[in-house]
Formats: sequence, C-alpha cells, structure tokens
Amino acid sequence: MAQRAPARVVSGSVTVKLVVLYTQPSDPDAFDRHYLGTHMPLVDAIPGLQRVEAGRIASALDGGEQTYYRVTELYFADQEAMQAAFASPEGGATAADYQEIAPPGSRMFVAVVDD
Repeated sequence: MAQRAPARVVSGSVTVKLVVLYTQPSDPDAFDRHYLGTHMPLVDAIPGLQRVEAGRIASALDGGEQTYYRVTELYFADQEAMQAAFASPEGGATAADYQEIAPPGSRMFVAVVDD
C-alpha cells in the first residue's frame, strides 16, 4: 500500500475546511488502493487547496461503534475559495471520484476553523 506524505501547508492562513468521513468499505484493501493511488492525487491537484490531512481511523475512544474508516480534511482560505476549487475541472474530477468510491453513509461537512 502506498504511503502518503504528512500533512502539507501550501500557503497562507486557513479559514475553512471540508471534512470528509468515509464509512467502512466492503473491501478495505481495494478502497485504500484507489483512495491512495487515484483519489488523493486528484485531491492534490485541486486549485486553491492550502493543506490536506488524511488518515485511517484507528479506534473509537468512547467505546462506541467504529462507524468511520477514514477522515480527510481539505483546507481553503475561505468559502469562496472552496467553491471555486470544486467548480474547477480538477475539483469536479475529485467530486466525481468521491461519488464512485465513498461507501454508503459517508459524509462531508464544512467547518470554519477557529483562529
């Protein structure tokens, strides 16, 4: 399985992030191959992206069900920058690939980052 580089900071301050929570895939190895080999290179090409953090969920500390398998956080300067990024061809390709690989119940949230 390919290894990703640690979180990267590309430029400037960050005020908004897209948080993607992937539920448990039926075939984790196949999911990881596609996610790391195809999906994350698409993510890395999104214009205006300032920082990316991604990882597998290791455990549920509260003892509850481990609903989610992976988390990905994409940081942008502001809401407008995020909208422009996903309106671009690269953002559209990434969104289309998400629709292909995201297991049922996967979620996306927008969070405003506290200063």
